[in-house]
Amino acid sequence: MDAQGRGRADDIDPADQWVLNPNTGEYELRLGPSAPQSGVPAPRKPRSSEAARPARSRTETPGRPRPETPGRAVPPPRRRRGAPEEPLPGRRGRRPAKKASKGRKVLLWTGGAMAFVLVAGAGAAYFYIEHLNDNIASVSDDGASTGGFSKDKAINILLIGTDKRTGKGNEKYGDAGSVGHADTTILLHVSKDRSNATALSIPRDLITDVPDCPTTQEDGTQKIIPGTQQVRFNTSLGQDGRTPSCTMRTVTELTGVKPDNFMVADFNAVKTLTSAVGGVEVCVGKDLDDPDSHLKLSKGMHTIEGEQALAFVRTRHAVGFGGDLSRIGLQQQFLSALMRKLKSNDTLTSPSKMLDLAEAGTKALTVDSQLDSIGKLKDLGLELGKLNTENLTFTTIPVIDNPTEKVKATVVLNESTAPQVFDMIRNDVSFTAVKERKKKEAAAVAARLKGTKAPASEVRVRILNGGAVAGSAQETLSWLQNEEGVTKSENAGNAPAPLAKTTLEYAPDQADQARRLADLMGLSGSAMKPGESVTNDQGLPAMTLTLGKDFEGAGVSLTAPTKAPEGVQKSTADKVECAK
Repeated sequence: MDAQGRGRADDIDPADQWVLNPNTGEYELRLGPSAPQSGVPAPRKPRSSEAARPARSRTETPGRPRPETPGRAVPPPRRRRGAPEEPLPGRRGRRPAKKASKGRKVLLWTGGAMAFVLVAGAGAAYFYIEHLNDNIASVSDDGASTGGFSKDKAINILLIGTDKRTGKGNEKYGDAGSVGHADTTILLHVSKDRSNATALSIPRDLITDVPDCPTTQEDGTQKIIPGTQQVRFNTSLGQDGRTPSCTMRTVTELTGVKPDNFMVADFNAVKTLTSAVGGVEVCVGKDLDDPDSHLKLSKGMHTIEGEQALAFVRTRHAVGFGGDLSRIGLQQQFLSALMRKLKSNDTLTSPSKMLDLAEAGTKALTVDSQLDSIGKLKDLGLELGKLNTENLTFTTIPVIDNPTEKVKATVVLNESTAPQVFDMIRNDVSFTAVKERKKKEAAAVAARLKGTKAPASEVRVRILNGGAVAGSAQETLSWLQNEEGVTKSENAGNAPAPLAKTTLEYAPDQADQARRLADLMGLSGSAMKPGESVTNDQGLPAMTLTLGKDFEGAGVSLTAPTKAPEGVQKSTADKVECAK
C-alpha cells in the first residue's frame, strides 16, 4: 500500500486527510482516529553491515513520544502554542470551506522540493510526522563553517558524495573496504537574491593542499589531524580519520569560499531518491556498455532509478575520455534531470511521492551539526526553492593535466581561468544571464562609465585608506603618479570610517576625470558616487578615492568578472544533455 493509503480506511479519499489550519493558513496532513491507522514507522535500525561505521549523533527531540509497536493509533498532531484545538477530519466529503490555490497547495506539500537534489527530499518533509528527525544523522562542523546559512545572505552548501560501500548491494562496487573518500564534491552557491545559483564540481583527482583539521572524536574530545601537501582532493575525507569538516576547510583554502553547511550522501542516496520519484529521464547520445559500473544503455532517452541510476552516475570508462572529468559531466547531467523531475507536476502533486521522497531524503543524508533537524532543512529548502532551474549553472573547476606526470592520472588548477571562477562565486556573480541583474548593471554602467575621459594628467584626486591594508594609499599614489601619469594626486591619510567597498566621489563637472580614474583603477559603475568635490593641498577642487576592504593592491582591478571565462564548461539544469 502506498503512502496515500497507508493506515486509512478504503472509503476515505487521501485528499481528505489534508486539512486547512485556520491559524496558519496552511494545509496539514491529519490522520484522524475515525479510521483504522497503523503506527508511524519507527526510525531505521542500523544494518549489520553498518556496524563498523563511526558513531554519528542523531537528532533527538526531548520528550517526544516514540512509536512502540506496529498498529498503535497515531495521536492527533500537536497544535501550535496558543492555538485553539481543532476538530479532526471526519467522513468523506468533509472539506474546508476555503481552499488554497493549487499553486499554494503544491508549495506546502513540497516545502523545499524545488531545492537542490538531497535538500529537496529533506526540505519537502517539514509537514511530515516528526519521526523524520530521527532519520537524520549529523556530525560536527568543527568550526569550519560560517555557522550556518542565513536567509538574508548568499548561501554556500558543500555537497559530498562518498565512495563508502555500506548498504545493501553496494559491496559489489569497486573497493569494498574504502574508508569513504570525497568521491563527488559540489560547492553549491545560491545568490543573495535567490535569482541564480552555481554548482561547482571539484575533481576528486585535483592536486591540492589539505590543511590541519581539528576533528571531534567519538568521546567528544578534539584531535588535530595533520595536513598534507600536494595530494588528491578526495583524501580530504576519510583519510587518517578526516571528517566532512576537513573537506570543508580544504574547499575554503582552495576557493576562498567558506561553506555555510555540508551534506554527505553515500551510494544509497542515488538509489533511494530516484526510486522515490519514480525514476529520472536521461539522454544517451550513443550506446553505453561499462562493465565496471554495470551500466548498459542503448542510444536514446531512458528512465533510470535504483541500481541503474547508481551505475549511471558511476560510469566513466564509457563516456568522454574515460576519466573522472567525463564522469563529472555525466553526474551534472543526472542532477539536472533529477531537478527537473522534482519540479515536475508528476512529483509535486503526488502526496505519496512526496512522503516517499521525505523518507528517502532524510535517510540518505548526513549533515553538519548546524543543519540537524527537519525545521532547519525546511528553512534551507524553502530558500533554495525560490530558484529557477534555468538559472542554476553546473560547471567544473578549470583544470589541466598534471605536468609532473608522464602517465596522466591527476590534474592541477588552470591558473589562467580558475581564479576568475572562484572570484565570481565570492562576489556573487551569476554564470547565467539573469535579465534583471543585467538591466541593473547596464543602467549603472551606462550612467557613470560611458562618456569622454579626461587625460590622466588632468585628474585631481585625494586618496584615503578606508579599510585596506596599511600603506595602500601611499602604494596607490606611487602607482598612479609613476606608472599612470596621474601627477595631481595626493595621499590624504585614513578615512574617518572603514568601507567594505572602494568608492570614488566626484562633483558633476568632474565626471570626465572620474571616468578616467575608474578606467585606470578598474572601478565598476556602482563604485562611482556622484557627490561633491573637496579641496586639495593646492586649493583646487579634487575627487575623493577611498580604498575599501575589497582593495587588493595598486593596479589590481576592482571590478568582479561579469561572465565566465572563455572555454569554461557549463550547463544549466533546465536543459536535457545527452551523455556521449
